[in-house]
Amino acid sequence: MKNTIIECKDVSFTYDHTDVLEHISLEVKEGEFWALIGPNGSGKSTLIKLILGLIKPSSGSIKLFGEEMSSFRQRERIGYVSQKSNAFNSGFPATVLEVVRSGLTRKTGLFKRFTKRDDQQAMEALKIVKMDPYHSRPIGELSGGQQQRVFIARALVGKPDLLIMDEPTVGIDQQNIASFYSMLQTLNREHGIAILLVTHEIDIVTDLASHVACLNRTIHFHGVQSDYKKMDDIDISNWYGHPVRRVHQSDREAER
Repeated sequence: MKNTIIECKDVSFTYDHTDVLEHISLEVKEGEFWALIGPNGSGKSTLIKLILGLIKPSSGSIKLFGEEMSSFRQRERIGYVSQKSNAFNSGFPATVLEVVRSGLTRKTGLFKRFTKRDDQQAMEALKIVKMDPYHSRPIGELSGGQQQRVFIARALVGKPDLLIMDEPTVGIDQQNIASFYSMLQTLNREHGIAILLVTHEIDIVTDLASHVACLNRTIHFHGVQSDYKKMDDIDISNWYGHPVRRVHQSDREAER
């Protein structure tokens, strides 16, 4: 039986007298790949901040790996990748290896010197995302898609059990988005890392994810991918507040 690694129970969040999230209940278990979808302003990023412990819920409770948020200390078990454009200055004078290695500061502390073992661990993370040949390159010389792979390696270097990503394809050109998501599927299936992914790219991700949650201030649907695919586009459009038409992998292949 799989262990629960994220458990939200009746979570609500109010900001400046505005209800941002209402009565959110959601469970993510070991090895699952969740796509968290919804329109702009639906509260997706707020929910991620709550799960990461950056803000506190107005009501309800959140457990991580079976522990209440207030007592949870094993932050290295969670890797986090934010929107690249908001999180990183690509002109920063560091090599790819140095950027990935910096992800170990949770364990080593900010001022402890890195060891050869740390370098090996960073290279292992780069190999997972197929960026090890670029380890000595300045991070600013890479494309948007390559940089985002490096950021994922940075999140993976501490060998987390859960990877949380908030719109990770910002700055990645359209041609490389499919291969980027395919890499995430490999991380999930071959390395057993649970993934919680916030995205607007419904068509690609819901073909790859094992589970889907549709959020628009409250959870309108959460369950396995196959049940989501059975949902009527009209119902999903009502949740979104605007027309939505899903295109699945089989549809795209038929159009070729």
